[in-house]
Amino acid sequence: MSELNWREEVEKRKMDLLVDTQNLLKIKSVLDESQATEEAPFGKGVKEALDYMLQLAEKDGFTVKNVDNVAGHIEMGEGEELIGILCHVDVVPEGDGWSSDPFGAEIRNGRIYARGAIDDKGPTMAAYHAMKLVRELGKPLNKRVRMIIGTDEESDWRCVDRYFEVEEMPTMGFAPDADFPIISAEKGIWDYSIIQPADAGPGTNSDVNVLEFSSGRRTNMVPDFATAIVEAGNPAEIVAGYQNYLQRYSLKGQAVPQKNQVLLELNGVSAHAMEPKNGVNAGLHLAVFLADLSLDPHAKSYFTFIKDYLFEDSRGTKLGVAYTDEQTGELTINAGTFNYSKKGDSSIGFSMRYPVTYEWEKQKEALEQKLSTYNLRVESNSLSTPHYVNSDSFLIKTLQEVYEAETGEQAELLSIGGGTYARSLKEGVAFGPLFPGSEDIAHQKDEYIDIEDMLKATAIYARAIHELAK
Repeated sequence: MSELNWREEVEKRKMDLLVDTQNLLKIKSVLDESQATEEAPFGKGVKEALDYMLQLAEKDGFTVKNVDNVAGHIEMGEGEELIGILCHVDVVPEGDGWSSDPFGAEIRNGRIYARGAIDDKGPTMAAYHAMKLVRELGKPLNKRVRMIIGTDEESDWRCVDRYFEVEEMPTMGFAPDADFPIISAEKGIWDYSIIQPADAGPGTNSDVNVLEFSSGRRTNMVPDFATAIVEAGNPAEIVAGYQNYLQRYSLKGQAVPQKNQVLLELNGVSAHAMEPKNGVNAGLHLAVFLADLSLDPHAKSYFTFIKDYLFEDSRGTKLGVAYTDEQTGELTINAGTFNYSKKGDSSIGFSMRYPVTYEWEKQKEALEQKLSTYNLRVESNSLSTPHYVNSDSFLIKTLQEVYEAETGEQAELLSIGGGTYARSLKEGVAFGPLFPGSEDIAHQKDEYIDIEDMLKATAIYARAIHELAK
């Protein structure tokens, strides 16, 4: 192990790291396929963030490559073996309720606040500056080191899928996109929708008609806002009942009467889908309120299903899919998108995070059979199988030594419900940037990265790069 004081070297370069990080965070790199072009397949902002990283690296003297405008890489070193550092510069939508501009990259209280600060632009820049530090110090490397930059991580991973169709697979590597010490196991991720077919029966009279109901932007986020428009003979009764519901659960929202209709809005708390308990699901709450109204059978069926099988159950117990194992813990399920329509199909979009020993095929069939009795069908949107790296691998042993040398703390192996680019590699792990005990605010309002932790992570990454590639 090197005797160089990596943390001290990072401190000398602190201002450059902060400025580069702020510049990257100010780019609104949210997927926007409505503005897609051949040069910007996932939207202008996403492409701008990719260009920023590649142009910065080219200016700093690295070898860079743009892969079909959906991914890119930054490389240094020589040798047959390739060490990968997998990052992404796309971010989830900003959501509501921020204390400052989500893309202002404001520094206050020793933190940088912005969407993507911790997921994953801040860590990406920390890893980049770690590469830059190793290069500036003239440390000899016997392997190549390549930062691979994706632009569709928060959606469908089309970026890395395309990248590895045409580019070399690293021998091993890490993704700075989760927790320290080392994440050696990641749950499987199944994104699917439950579909309720359009109402084909004759119109039925009811006291209340749900004209619109929607919530959520992505299945990998707990929805923080929900809205519905209901038609009622007595709007005042709806308003009073809704206010009581909000009070009972200490929620924020409003009911606005409009002639014989009422606009209902509910504010929740966003969180990452890997632990729905960290948020307050606005869609579930508003659906539960609607379920108890005098609705027509079609609407009653949709909202009652949500109330009976999804509300206050992020482990899939009521759906019959609950499962846990020693390697990766409990299965979690997040209802992330809701759309109800009386005239067309209605849907609920889910992100299920399942343990490494979960028999997915068997459980999927059981769920489909169960839901068919309710005239509901399951549509799979995407599947990422579980990922696991053996604890005695060179990669893990080296990262453990690096982490313990830099922090003085034991480098325990962890598992997560989140999905990182590490699972794209045959031998890859997630490695930071969140330290034990740190607040995880990825996908939430007022997302931030702690500057001291960022500097410490940069030192760890620099040392890791050196030890893996020397």
